[in-house]
Amino acid sequence: MTTAPFVSPSLPRLHSARASPFPKPSVGSGGGVAFPARTYGSSLRLRSAVMSASGVGGNGSPMAPEESTVSSRLGEVKRVTKETNVHVKINLDGTGVANSSTGIPFLDHMLDQLASHGLFDVYVKATGDTHIDDHHSNEDIALAIGTALLQALGDRKGINRFGHFTAPLDEAAVEVILDLSGRPHLSCGLSIPTERVGTYDTQLVEHFFQSLVNTSGMTLHIRQLAGNNSHHIIEATFKAFARALRQATEYDLRRQGTIPSSKGVLSRS
Repeated sequence: MTTAPFVSPSLPRLHSARASPFPKPSVGSGGGVAFPARTYGSSLRLRSAVMSASGVGGNGSPMAPEESTVSSRLGEVKRVTKETNVHVKINLDGTGVANSSTGIPFLDHMLDQLASHGLFDVYVKATGDTHIDDHHSNEDIALAIGTALLQALGDRKGINRFGHFTAPLDEAAVEVILDLSGRPHLSCGLSIPTERVGTYDTQLVEHFFQSLVNTSGMTLHIRQLAGNNSHHIIEATFKAFARALRQATEYDLRRQGTIPSSKGVLSRS
């Protein structure tokens, strides 16, 4: 089976005589897809009559404020410890491509929700000491995702900053409110009735979000409104988080590229 490339370019198709800004992945000797190295946090200076006319970016949000600039909001993190080996890539302006292999099947399913409902491209490859339990892998994956998100956001110029979404899933409903403030805080009001979903320890849900908050510098409030099925509650949480994060990372055209803070800065420092 051929693996879909991680980066899904949100740019319109360019004339064939012009080189593509996104190099195609090469196939290594082992048959796997090798993702080419690229500079993160850079900008691509491209003229696009289609995007200028539509004013729409790759994730359905307004374009970046500079008419001729399409920002590459990408983050990539490799985290290696004695317990885990984690490689994460995220494209905030993707199309919802998920490529996750964490060794934790239920977490893979939740990362699919993050990509699909946030319209982010999410690549996560991880190995760890899951023969002990899933704790270390769950934590380090979340730490790496938070760091990649921090990297992709850069100085956060022109974004909405705030996100708020409530997602239902059958009998369950979960509300997520977040602020890309640079100040880490988690308030998690989940009441998950079972200790496990499949092999996944449901205590790790809150720990996942706490770890992500710590490295991304995000203020995150999660409130369960209804639900008695553990799978539904957790999945509704990830869907609501994805939608709220998408809202917060999208561009506000009225802001005209300014930082959404009266202090004039949004950063971990």
